Amino acid sequence: MCEPKQAPGANDGGRRRLRPAPLLFEPPESVADAEHFFDLESIEDPRELLARSTELALAFRAAADRATEYQAVAAAQLADPRRFDRLPTSVIAERAEWSEDYARKMVEFGRDLMRGSRTPD
Repeated sequence: MCEPKQAPGANDGGRRRLRPAPLLFEPPESVADAEHFFDLESIEDPRELLARSTELALAFRAAADRATEYQAVAAAQLADPRRFDRLPTSVIAERAEWSEDYARKMVEFGRDLMRGSRTPD
């Protein structure tokens, strides 16, 4: 299962996230070579390598958090009882590769987001 270890939004404490570092597209020849990753292998200065790899790690985390918020909103919309084509949480769970319990939590999280207690950027 692809279940996160923490509940959505558990560690943000109501703070807005820092703007992530821009993710750069890799040149096509680098993508084919597993040794290349955002050109980090070419950085020789350990200070610069630490700074750039930290920027990338933070950007990926921020992107994952944001994607999770959008997953939750979509799950809440799909489970909305006002929809004639609503889906049960078991189907949502199957489509997202979640447990049914996690799908229920994501539906509730999405409902909270849609009510405005938190909104995806």
